Amino acid sequence: MTVTELLAAVAIAVGIAGIIVPVLPGTILVLGAILVWALEIGTATAWLVFAFATTFLVLGTIVKYLVPGRQLKASGVPNRTLLAGALLAFVGFFVVPVVGMFIGFVVGVYAAERARVGAAGAWPSTKAALRAVGVSILVELVAAFLAVATWVVGVVLT
Repeated sequence: MTVTELLAAVAIAVGIAGIIVPVLPGTILVLGAILVWALEIGTATAWLVFAFATTFLVLGTIVKYLVPGRQLKASGVPNRTLLAGALLAFVGFFVVPVVGMFIGFVVGVYAAERARVGAAGAWPSTKAALRAVGVSILVELVAAFLAVATWVVGVVLT
């Protein structure tokens, strides 16, 4: 394994961690690592690997927004509820590092939904928002794993 491959693997691992704990731009880190590897290797195979990885990541990003968005629309959760969750997640990240982000998101969504639909409807709406976010993360993670699998094949072939 070359130094470039090792550094790319580390950047990819950090990117995948950034997808699971959305603090870092995970998809961009994965794509950037594969791009640096393709630039270093410079073969037609490396560029084909980069093209396939890019396709997986772009499609994953598109699906990541379409599928959960439809779920939220179907459950009636408005975008402003997610914005409230995101804002409290941001604040929570600094109040209680890392874990506070998750707590802040749930509290923000619940508070916004409680103000919008009342106490009885707030928790079902919050669960729908959490499911949608979970699906979004899962879709992005699958796309990243497909891109990484493509990269691993490229490393073996070059």
